[in-house]
Amino acid sequence: MGEHLRREDLMESDAVPHKRAPEKRRAQRYTLLIRAAKLVTREGEYLGVIRDASESGISMRIFHRLPDCDNMWLELQNGDRYGVQMVWQDSDRAGFRFGSTADIKRIIESPSRFTKRPVRLNLTAPAEIEALGRCEYATIQDISQQGAKIACSSSFATDQRIKLRAPGLRDTFAKVRWRREGTCGLVFEETFQYGELARIARDLQRRI
Repeated sequence: MGEHLRREDLMESDAVPHKRAPEKRRAQRYTLLIRAAKLVTREGEYLGVIRDASESGISMRIFHRLPDCDNMWLELQNGDRYGVQMVWQDSDRAGFRFGSTADIKRIIESPSRFTKRPVRLNLTAPAEIEALGRCEYATIQDISQQGAKIACSSSFATDQRIKLRAPGLRDTFAKVRWRREGTCGLVFEETFQYGELARIARDLQRRI
């Protein structure tokens, strides 16, 4: 897939059961064309794409090697969480076993009151903001394809244009959308591609 997720990997679709010999698999496995998700670990939060799932486990498209952790949480776009253990991983795929039987129907349908809610990664990373010719240190607190939440000492004006810099993150122009108690929300002028954000998040969390 390279730097891009294919178009078919970014749209909702019905699940299609795999036809496998019943004696080889106790739980029926389903193919999911796309379920954006994140893995929450003690080392950080990482993006992936669920490609198939059953009541006992899932496989995911990954964009970099994941840390070796005994226990992780799989979090879907609607906020549902499932405890998982990583069973295997290679260059761009990984397999996980659920800690307990999962609601496969709910995973497939992913009901949510949010429309196309982006996956947001919670992290802590040092950054620098440039605005009106002045630079200021800041801390990235979360990031998605469309924007980020930062903590800083300045009170930027709503819709003010700024430049965000951080190790592992290319210079990124954004506008301030909201301010609240020493934090502000940014909307990026250029949306990050999913795989690009996955690698950015990995690099940002390497420097904690």
